[in-house]
Amino acid sequence: MADNSFKGLAIGGKSLESDEAINFAARFEIEYICSNKHITILPFSAEAEIPPEWECRCGKIAYVNGNVTHTSKKKNNRSKSHWEMLISRRSEEELENNLSQRLKMLTSGKIHRGL
Repeated sequence: MADNSFKGLAIGGKSLESDEAINFAARFEIEYICSNKHITILPFSAEAEIPPEWECRCGKIAYVNGNVTHTSKKKNNRSKSHWEMLISRRSEEELENNLSQRLKMLTSGKIHRGL
């Protein structure tokens, strides 16, 4: 068994395949600058839509090529409640109809309550 192993290669080592026949996707780099003059350079696919702003490491908003139009604070990334998520997808009327249908199914025995 020791005769069949590759000497010097460890688990997780480098691959023996080459990159010759691989066509990489076209990419380009976009520079973002925040009001604190921090520069962030990010690679994007040539097909990607470029966001006009990016959150800097300092928490401020960085703009493409430093086009700072206003100073902004870090956005509030509060989680939506279960109710807010439901209302964003359905009207209250639809939710009431769904609830009444499910209650009828439960009382008629078509579905059972899981415990």
